[in-house]
Amino acid sequence: MVAASVDTEEDAQKTIDECGITFPVGYGADYQEVSKLTGGFYEERRQILHSTGYVLRPDGTIAVGVYSSGPIGRLVWQDVINLVQFQKKAAAG
Repeated sequence: MVAASVDTEEDAQKTIDECGITFPVGYGADYQEVSKLTGGFYEERRQILHSTGYVLRPDGTIAVGVYSSGPIGRLVWQDVINLVQFQKKAAAG
């Protein structure tokens, strides 16, 4: 798992500390460039990128992409675990 943010290093570190995040978190992403690369939604007024999440297959291709245009409609860990378990069973035949 990795994450990227448009936040400054300082603000990203605050989030990491407050949430106890233990995976890599990038910071300082350009919201417009990330939107161009991923198709994610951004909000010009606040200069933020809305949540964009991906589940990757073992070969690195995208199995699922979830694009949010607001505060709901995001990947949640329970759904990701269920998806991975389903795909493992399907691959095993």
